[in-house]
Amino acid sequence: MSKKILVVGEIRDGEFRNVSFEAIAAAKQIADGGEVVGTLLGETIGDLANEMILYGADRVVTVESDKLAQYTPEGYTQALHAVVEKENPEGILLGHTSIGRDVAPKLASRLKSGLVSDVVSMENDQGETVFTRPIYSGKAFEKKVIESGLVFATLRPNNIPALERDESRSGGTESLDVEIKDLQTIIKEVVKNTASGVDLSEASVIVAGGRGMKGEENFAILNELADVLGGAVGASRGACDAEYCDYALQIGQTGKVVTPDLYIAVGLSGAIQHVAGMSNSKVIVAINKDPEAEIFQIADYGIVGDLFDVVPKLTDEFKKVLV
Repeated sequence: MSKKILVVGEIRDGEFRNVSFEAIAAAKQIADGGEVVGTLLGETIGDLANEMILYGADRVVTVESDKLAQYTPEGYTQALHAVVEKENPEGILLGHTSIGRDVAPKLASRLKSGLVSDVVSMENDQGETVFTRPIYSGKAFEKKVIESGLVFATLRPNNIPALERDESRSGGTESLDVEIKDLQTIIKEVVKNTASGVDLSEASVIVAGGRGMKGEENFAILNELADVLGGAVGASRGACDAEYCDYALQIGQTGKVVTPDLYIAVGLSGAIQHVAGMSNSKVIVAINKDPEAEIFQIADYGIVGDLFDVVPKLTDEFKKVLV
């Protein structure tokens, strides 16, 4: 049975996060020939609405307000609730990002709906959508089926392929006027303390360092390798605790959860807390001088050796092929 599915787009620094387009592709599967409606929130975002259509949305509803210039849980929940009341969709999808993780349960509570969070795959089973999500820090997976009510889920980035961007797609856009009021939080200034370049949570290649890096200055060799591969640099909590790098790079149970196509673990022991944040990477390469390091238990490829010899050699070889 066809359904109307609402997809919440997410914009950062004036650009869409890739998971917004991945959510549209997922919505197409669930809609089963029905309508996929995109929605965008912000201060001045009307010009961006058409991008969701090019990636598969049938039309887009925008909510523009100066009180939505920066994310606040109250503002976004009010705006999304108004869109849901107007559209009355059978399903809602958005990314399992910092914003998605925060606003989705608040909206679900207001709608008196259930929520399936951190979905990594979907499949159809006799007309029902089966969602798969990791549990117990990624050591197991569970399958969820929503038997009645609203289909509401957040999707982990880099797991469901987006549709190809198609300039021939067309659809309508409309603006919904929503009064945003009673905000308990007001953002006056945003101070960013993150690495520039590729977004870690959406990177297809990640080079991550652990305590074996031995110092902040040694992360330079990881940055060089990541630059050559068009990827991002991450780190274990141990490396962050040792002040080798900023906590914005932390991957693991208490950091970011990532699912790149290629994860290169450098000088990482493979503690379960770190593995929880990267174990679903498509291909894992481990570099460690200790052949008994736990990281080799989950790695697809392992290199036993001194990372200060291995990483520069890898970088040089990749440069010959890629640069």
